[in-house]
Amino acid sequence: MAHGPGLRSRSSRWLVSAAAVPVVLTSLPLVYLAIRISQAGASSIVDELFRSRTLFLLLNTVTLAVSVTLGATVIGTAVAWCVERTDLPGRRAWRAFAGLPLAVPAFVSSYAWSSIDRGFQSMPGAIMILTLSSYPLVYLPVAAALRHTDASFEDVSRSLGHGPWHTFIYAVRPQIQPALGSGAVLVLGHMLAEFGALAMLRVQTFTTAIFESYELQFDSTSAALQSTVLMALCLPAAWGEMRLRTNRRVARIGRGNRRRATPITLGWAKPLVVAGFVIIALIGLGAPLSTLVYWLSKGHSAGLDYADVLPAIQGSLSLSFIGAVLTSVCAIPLVLLAVRHRSHLSILADRLPYIIHGLPGVVVALALVFLAIRIAPALYQTTFVLLCAYVILFLPLAQSSLRASVELASPQMEDIARSLGRRPVQAFISVTLPNIAPGIGAAMALMMLEIIRELTATLMLAPTDVITLATEVWTHTADVEYAAAAPFAALLVLLSLIPVYIFTQRLWRYGEEK
Repeated sequence: MAHGPGLRSRSSRWLVSAAAVPVVLTSLPLVYLAIRISQAGASSIVDELFRSRTLFLLLNTVTLAVSVTLGATVIGTAVAWCVERTDLPGRRAWRAFAGLPLAVPAFVSSYAWSSIDRGFQSMPGAIMILTLSSYPLVYLPVAAALRHTDASFEDVSRSLGHGPWHTFIYAVRPQIQPALGSGAVLVLGHMLAEFGALAMLRVQTFTTAIFESYELQFDSTSAALQSTVLMALCLPAAWGEMRLRTNRRVARIGRGNRRRATPITLGWAKPLVVAGFVIIALIGLGAPLSTLVYWLSKGHSAGLDYADVLPAIQGSLSLSFIGAVLTSVCAIPLVLLAVRHRSHLSILADRLPYIIHGLPGVVVALALVFLAIRIAPALYQTTFVLLCAYVILFLPLAQSSLRASVELASPQMEDIARSLGRRPVQAFISVTLPNIAPGIGAAMALMMLEIIRELTATLMLAPTDVITLATEVWTHTADVEYAAAAPFAALLVLLSLIPVYIFTQRLWRYGEEK
């Protein structure tokens, strides 16, 4: 075993070579923005940044992102607290039900509400719809954190005469802060990158403006400069998410010393809390789903032709599967380097995708279109370019899913295989790959779910003969063909509903066992 480090050092060469592919891919949006800014010239940059439309887009983007993040944080935390720490009737059912709005993509909810009344096509309507679509991103991690907090801290606070608000702020909040912060940052990043829902709700932000600039004037300087401003807004969210991923340690007296909290009696407030849960469920989930059922019945009675449904399903499933495989393959060397061969360069390579993850799909797609036309025109509007966009957009999700499995896989076993004459790649395939297979499976399942729902990059980069469920919802909704869009939207919800439901059920069972 004395030769283990040396073997590991030599075997890291293939990892470096393999990691170069995702590093180059994730750097492309930055290269594109740098090129476009350098070509624009100082006067054009100043004119674009300080014109009234840019300031209007900035105000709209910040207003929407901050409002939805605050609303989702308040609702998600309140729902988690009531479900996990009170005597709320039907707690078991609400645990699962509270996370189900996550199964309805935001642009599907927006399509449903827009078809109910055009009055929802406004900033207040967008804030309401997106808040109710996003609060599960806060609820799920906070609920999990509340199940694992130590109630003795709360006992000490109450024994000192402090009330429930003081106890929550100073005894409970510090324990759930990492989960609360990560959920809020995730919502913020989603809102800065959101396109489909806002386009359907007629609310203009940087993402919708960039897409319009691309559509009206291909690869315009205006779109590139707007992308730069949006990236500047996204970077703090990406940095915050990255920091929270690496700082999730909360002190406890000892491993076996956690005491579960006694449910708080709601008393006279119980009917009000139950009514609040019912209202959130009806607005966040009931209204979109009932609207989908209505338009499905309308389409059936009108005898609409559903000939595109099967091609859309095939397009969604094939793109999501291939994209998930490629993204997993790209993530493996990055995670292996970061875990087993830590250095400044490996850490930078590991974190670069998280920084780019803050960019919306429209910016990534614009960069790939620009570079493909100028460097490899034959690749323009091919499936290969679209798959590259999926890798760039979803690589951090694969890295997060793989990291735990890679950390548990001992590098010494690979060293033994190398000492027996196997080449580095052979040793990895025969020894390490089987051990990290569960992480790869989890990563692929998560990415397939995300890619099936992806809209912006698919709209801009998919070949003309390729359609997906998401793009068909967009196409029909843009033409105000709500009944025609319904089957595609319903299938998207069904494909998303099953994994979200299973996840929340497993989360509840895990909490009960602890």
